[in-house]
Amino acid sequence: MAKGLMDFAAEARLSVKEITAAETEAGIAAGSVLLLDVREPGEVREGHLPGAINVPRGLLEAKADLNFPHREEQLQDRDQAVIVYCASGVRSLLAAATMQEMGFSNVQSMTGGFAAWKAEGREIAGESW
Repeated sequence: MAKGLMDFAAEARLSVKEITAAETEAGIAAGSVLLLDVREPGEVREGHLPGAINVPRGLLEAKADLNFPHREEQLQDRDQAVIVYCASGVRSLLAAATMQEMGFSNVQSMTGGFAAWKAEGREIAGESW
């Protein structure tokens, strides 16, 4: 049987730790995490988590590849704590699983994504990158 999006998400949940918006906010406050927004540019116009960097899901493998000339420099350290988020928490699961395969040892996905963050009334940054 062919797999669908939620099948891939269920597989990713087996290896990726999910954390809440509150836990993410605590990580931000501690200054101990890299926030990775994997939404598309049009989605980011709504705002983003304070301090996040944006690498759309479709560019992740290239931007996180240490041998790619146009890589994202902030993704060099494979041992840094990374929290990935998207709009709802599904793409971030897939992204985090991919990052684990690429050697990231401390990557988590924020459950509920930007929608949960926003619904809980947490701070939203509006400046563009």
